[in-house]
Amino acid sequence: MLGTLGGGALAAHAYSNSQQAIPNSAYGPTLWRNEPTEVLFPETVGEPPNYTHDAADKEVAQWSRMGISEDTSCSKGLSGETKESAERLGCKAVLRATYVDLTGEMVATVAIIVLPKGTAGQEMGEYFDDQEYADVPDAAVVPFAVPDTLAAKWQDNRRNGMGGTALGGDQLPYAVAVTTGAVNGRTSGNLPGEFGSYGANDQDRQPWMDAGNALSESFFTHLRNLER
Repeated sequence: MLGTLGGGALAAHAYSNSQQAIPNSAYGPTLWRNEPTEVLFPETVGEPPNYTHDAADKEVAQWSRMGISEDTSCSKGLSGETKESAERLGCKAVLRATYVDLTGEMVATVAIIVLPKGTAGQEMGEYFDDQEYADVPDAAVVPFAVPDTLAAKWQDNRRNGMGGTALGGDQLPYAVAVTTGAVNGRTSGNLPGEFGSYGANDQDRQPWMDAGNALSESFFTHLRNLER
């Protein structure tokens, strides 16, 4: 179960960072344990204009958080080839939260994958790059349904797309994976007859793939800013 630290730890972290003119690289590998879950998974998230801005800033909000999973198991948080790849690379934990976009039409579960230092992050990033062009992309993250929200019916068979990115290295040994779907349960890539020919199914899936990649990039920026 993912622990949530009190304000004292955050204050100490903020004071420590205020004394430095360079990123606190020693903090990066431990931030997943030391930051409160509500900070790791902010109430809203969106694409900031650049890395100096925070993806959690409500001015750029594109997604609203529905809930945060207490289960941090790698085997229960990921699925398919994504799980196999992460476990092969030494996955330590998977932290998940579910978001719904501001239109209320798209749902996503974001997973922060905690990896060992070294090349594991780079290898995970290469895996995500391959999935982007796969005929049938891997489902990646196990959906986390949140009762009494728009994500109450979010489940495996509603997954339409995925995205991912990796920070990697010794300073930020993490990868971010995202699974996306429709709030109303509509599935992609199953267009009948000639409607599904000539790549139409791939095109139908593309908006969910694009959303998954964009959301993973937003969290990439968010985690980089937390390290500082």
